Order: sequence, then C-alpha cells, then structure tokens
Amino acid sequence: MARHVFPAVLAAALLLGACASTPPPGRDPAIVQAIEAAMSDTAAGWNAGDMQRFMAVYSDAPETSFVAGQELLRGKPAMIAMYDKAYDFDDAAKRGTLSFETVDLRALGPAHVLYIARYTLTYPAAEPVSGLTSVVFAREVGGWRIIADHSG
Repeated sequence: MARHVFPAVLAAALLLGACASTPPPGRDPAIVQAIEAAMSDTAAGWNAGDMQRFMAVYSDAPETSFVAGQELLRGKPAMIAMYDKAYDFDDAAKRGTLSFETVDLRALGPAHVLYIARYTLTYPAAEPVSGLTSVVFAREVGGWRIIADHSG
C-alpha cells in the first residue's frame, strides 16, 4: 500500500510546484507591467489633451461600460461625449494633470484583471481632485483593454 501512495504524493507535489511557478495573470510581472504601462499611457494622453490616446486603453466593444455617480454609459462614443461635456480638453489648466497610483491589481481569471488605483487631477490654480477608480481589464487581440470602469 505504501508503494502506491508515494507516487501519488510525488505527482501531487510536482503538480503543485508547477502551479506555484506560474503566477496568476494579476501577479505575472509582465501583465502587471503591461497594465501599468497602459494606465501611464492613458494618463499621458489626458495630459497632452489627446482624447484618442486617452481613450485607447478602453475596449472598442459596444458593451464596454463606465459608471460614474448615478450614470451607466456604454461604449466609447458615450464616454467621449461625457468627457467632452465635463472637461475642456483644449485647455490644460481646466483639464488638469492626471496621474494614477496603483492600489491593487489581481486576476479575475486567465484573461481578466481587476485594477484599483487612486487617480489625482492636479490643477495650477485649484486644489487637486483625487479619488478611487476600479477597472476591469480583458486580454484582447491588441493587448489589455478596459471593459468596465467605475470611477468615483
């Protein structure tokens, strides 16, 4: 009986070791780097007043969602209209300078990651505005893209 238990224990140990050596998507350094680079690039787009670059991080899927306050928006066109109405992208002083600080990043499965950050908008003549945002990234053909955004 002991001879049959040892191979099973050895196989289980090897399987666990293999699993432990492959980090989940939210902890894989390459994925963390890719997502943080995407967030850095979207902030650079905002700071340059480049709406297309700012929005490039979002999925083109029509069901991509953005929740802010009492509103649920779907798709990039609705989000762009909201940003055009709320911010003056042509005036850097009114638009502010955007930055993100990662708070949490974790896998929701093999192709989805939850990213939580503190955003800060800094203005030359006003107090900074800061809050938390949580976004869900999905792995798409072109890279990691935001499919759901909840900013407060």
